[in-house]
Amino acid sequence: MRSVLIGVFVVSASVAASAADPVPKYAEHQDLSYFVDASGQKQPIKTPADWVKRREQIAAWMQSVMGPLPKPDKPVPLEMKVEEEVVVGELLRKKISYQTDSTDRRVKAFLFLPKAGQASQPAILCLHQTIGIGKGEPAGQGGSPNLHYALHLAQRGFVTLAPDYPSFGEYSFDFAPAHGYTSGSMKAIYDNIRAVDLLQSLPEVDKDRIGCIGHSLGGHNTMFTAFFEPRIKCLVSNCGFTRFHKYYGGALKGWTSARYMPLIDSRHHNSPDEVPFDFPEIVASFAPRPFLASSPIGDSNFEVSGVRDSIASASPIYELLGAADALQANYPNCAHDFPEEVRKVAYEFFDKHLKK
Repeated sequence: MRSVLIGVFVVSASVAASAADPVPKYAEHQDLSYFVDASGQKQPIKTPADWVKRREQIAAWMQSVMGPLPKPDKPVPLEMKVEEEVVVGELLRKKISYQTDSTDRRVKAFLFLPKAGQASQPAILCLHQTIGIGKGEPAGQGGSPNLHYALHLAQRGFVTLAPDYPSFGEYSFDFAPAHGYTSGSMKAIYDNIRAVDLLQSLPEVDKDRIGCIGHSLGGHNTMFTAFFEPRIKCLVSNCGFTRFHKYYGGALKGWTSARYMPLIDSRHHNSPDEVPFDFPEIVASFAPRPFLASSPIGDSNFEVSGVRDSIASASPIYELLGAADALQANYPNCAHDFPEEVRKVAYEFFDKHLKK
C-alpha cells in the first residue's frame, strides 16, 4: 500500500478493496459532513482524523474507475535528455525527454529556466488542453496566446515544465491494457508524478514550492494529479471541471474515451448516479493546500453551477483543516478560455502561495 502525506495527516492511496473487504459507497458526493464506518454507519466528520477516513475511501473509489496508482518500490530512472536549447529573452527554453515507467515511450516536454541559472526557484507544472500540438501551446509555440501559461509564468520568475499528455504532441500512445494502465487518466497522473520527480531533481528548483496549472483537459489533469501527489503545494484549474451530474446534463460519454476513464462507460453505464466519486470530493481532498477554481460563467464545456456546488461542499473541509482562505474561486464573464484578466488572477494566486 502506498501512503501519501496530505497536510498533517497520512492518506492511503491504495486501490479499492476487494469484495471481501469492501469500501463503503456514497450516493451523496456533495455531502462531506460524514464518513461511513466499518459497520456501515454514518459518522460525522468533526476532526481531521475523521476526514482522513472519508478521503481514503474517495481515493479507493477513484482508483476503482481509473485503475490503481502505480507504486513501484524503485521507479525507473528518469534519464532526462536535452534535445534542444533556445534563449527566449531572459529565459532558457529546453526541449527535453525523460522516462516515466517501463513502457517504451519517453515523455517530451518544454522546460523553462532562468538564463542566469539561479537556484531554489518555485516551479510550476503546466498541463495543456486538448490540442494536437500538446506541450507546444503552453510553451508559446502555437495555439492560443491566452494559453501560453508555461511561458508567461516563467517570465514571472517560475521554473516551468510543460509535458505532452499521452497521445498528444510528440507522445504517441495507444492506451492498450498491455501497458499496465486501466485508464488514460491514470497514465497521465503517473507521468505527472514523475514530472514532479524531475522538477525536484533540478538544482534551479526549490523542491518544496511546486505548483500545477492547466486549462480544460489540463485543468482536470491538474486536479487528478494533485489528488494523488502531495508535493504539488498549490494548484489552479481553468475551465477544468464541473459535477458529473452537470456535465452536459449528466451525459458522461466525453469522459469515457481511452484518454480518460473507459470504465465510466463499461462499468458505470455513463451514469453520474453510478460513478463512485465526484468533483466536490476531489476539491475537498486538496485541503489544506491552496486551490483556485477558475471557472467562467460562459463555459459551455463545464457548467459553472457544478463548480459552485463543489466549492460549497469543500469549504467546510478547508475550514476544518484551518485553511478556509486557501480555497478560492473566480467566476469571470467569458467563455471556455483563459483571457488576460483571468490569467492575472491565477498568476497572482501562484505569486502569493509559492513565492517567498
